[in-house]
Amino acid sequence: MTSNPFFESSALPYELPPFAEIGTEHYVPAFERGMAEQLAEVAAITSGDQEPSFANTIAVLERSGAVLTRVSNVFFNITSSDSNETTDAIEAEVSPKLAAHRDAIYLDPELFARVEALYERREEWGLDPEEARLLEQYHIRFVRAGARLDAAGQARLRALNAELASAATEFGQNILAATNAATVVVESADELAGLGQAAVAAAAANARELGRDGAWALRLQNVSNQPVLAELADRDVRQRVMAASLGRGLDDNGALAVRIAALRAERAALLGYSDHAAYAVEDQTAKTAAAVEEMLGRLVAPAVANAEREAAELAHAMGGPELRSWDWQFWSEKVRAERFSVDTEALRPYFELERVLRDGVFFAAEQVYGITFQERADLVGYHPEVRIFEVFDADGSALGLFLGDFFARPSKRGGAWMNELVSQSRLLGKRPVVVNNLNIVKPPAGEPALLTWDNVRTLFHEFGHALHGLFSDVTYPFFSGTEVPRDFVEFPSQVNEMWMSRPEVLANYATHHETGEPMPTELVERMAAAERFGTGFKTVEYLGATLLDWAWHRVPTPEALADTDAEAFEEEALRKAGLAIDAIPPRYRTGYFAHIFAGGYAAGYYSYIWSEVLDADTVEWFDEGDASIREKGETFRRELLSRGGSVDPLAAFESFRGRAPEIEPLLVRRGLLN
Repeated sequence: MTSNPFFESSALPYELPPFAEIGTEHYVPAFERGMAEQLAEVAAITSGDQEPSFANTIAVLERSGAVLTRVSNVFFNITSSDSNETTDAIEAEVSPKLAAHRDAIYLDPELFARVEALYERREEWGLDPEEARLLEQYHIRFVRAGARLDAAGQARLRALNAELASAATEFGQNILAATNAATVVVESADELAGLGQAAVAAAAANARELGRDGAWALRLQNVSNQPVLAELADRDVRQRVMAASLGRGLDDNGALAVRIAALRAERAALLGYSDHAAYAVEDQTAKTAAAVEEMLGRLVAPAVANAEREAAELAHAMGGPELRSWDWQFWSEKVRAERFSVDTEALRPYFELERVLRDGVFFAAEQVYGITFQERADLVGYHPEVRIFEVFDADGSALGLFLGDFFARPSKRGGAWMNELVSQSRLLGKRPVVVNNLNIVKPPAGEPALLTWDNVRTLFHEFGHALHGLFSDVTYPFFSGTEVPRDFVEFPSQVNEMWMSRPEVLANYATHHETGEPMPTELVERMAAAERFGTGFKTVEYLGATLLDWAWHRVPTPEALADTDAEAFEEEALRKAGLAIDAIPPRYRTGYFAHIFAGGYAAGYYSYIWSEVLDADTVEWFDEGDASIREKGETFRRELLSRGGSVDPLAAFESFRGRAPEIEPLLVRRGLLN
């Protein structure tokens, strides 16, 4: 057997994983060795008779687990972006083992005793601010992981964590299988009326992959309201697409969601919390469930009223049948086209992927932060479609690597996300390597990839996460990049969306891919007006998912979920929230709500709008005063983006903004103020 590429640091630039050398046979041995090595490193901390110090305890923990970190970063990116039956089986095998491994560290009584001794005398050690915060955060993590439980409590906690890890893996794998199985196949090109030429060609290619030559297959994305619903003229086909979308996952994932919620409720009670939501928000910027509920409570009624006004306009435009969920996006486009003279499909020629990426996303980053990009065709990604760019700082110094994986494929989960393959750390001498994954429909060979306006937004959004990782400037990996509270992590990405519609940026990338003509100024203005129509729908759709997440995780005991039917639970949760609106299903239903049942957003989906409060307030800051955008970019980078989790995020925001965040800019943006 050849040497395992995970056993040593990569010799490639920035320690980019050597993907050309990595095979599926390397993962399990690397996980096993990585876990064993880290446990040995932890055991060495407690084996001697040295008095605990920051250097011999906390710093050693930060250095530990190098092999495990390398294999985990690669493997869990692969399971999201290019999975197969082998990686699925490996994930099912290693997930509970990793949960047990984490418990072995955080439930080690001798290790916790050292951390607690350091914490209790933290004022005596002369620690710098980042060291002091690191000690504090480690102590919090140990306590929240159950270090103060008795032996019986810890044994039950270990069992719960292992079962939850297995269940989350199963849930995520079920979603990908269910989404692929729910692909809608049509037999006549007439049924695709309204779709653009590239989308029709992609549907034909999808059908060929399924062995259905001469048909067309519409693959689903992992949201309720599928993008094609805005374009398909055939109402029956729209209904089929919506039914396929909403029906995914419940057969397998309904009972699994109940089980996961019950296990989380039991774990929260074991750790001394009223429910999982209370446990989850305690170490977030929100701090309390009451704070989250107060914010959400301010949004529901005005959002519903706004959506009802939109519904009345759509019903009037339809002039006949009852407005249904599969009609909303299609007729919204009709109203936008009539009222604002904006045809969303006609905008695509102005948003060619390569132009948006280089002359939009990268250009904005250069204007705001001074960074530049050079594609590295000599470096190899984990899939042939992955592109790699070296990133340089304003002074020309090397900053890190950015990987872009933009196209949808059956092996990739839906949605869009950012991962770190290498996290920045001065302690470990590492510079960042980050990857953005999107699910843009891949065009036929030789054709340009033309984006929707929503695709453009997603590209800018995910690159905001990438900047958070690339600009990280911390000593300890615990705090690197996006290692911040979940309800703060979306803040930099949402701020980065602002540049997509800035006149100086939009004019640089929004040119017709065939003629080279810039998007007409009056069309830009109409786009801005048209975008405001539909904020009621978008807010209600989002709040439906948020309060569904909240309902699943406010359950106080596992017994409260006995004999629960997931679909009935969902219906009741939406009714109680005042969001049981048939024409606006939640953005995610229980059966495919990956964020909360297979990801890290359990009782945390509220974080998008919580972060948007900070985002809207920051956009106002960028527009205030006489400082240049470049000067403001440097301030934003220095005070917020570079700090990772090394400072309290809200305290950093308040210092940067000169006051606490205010919700009014968000309410204005979303049309929720009278």
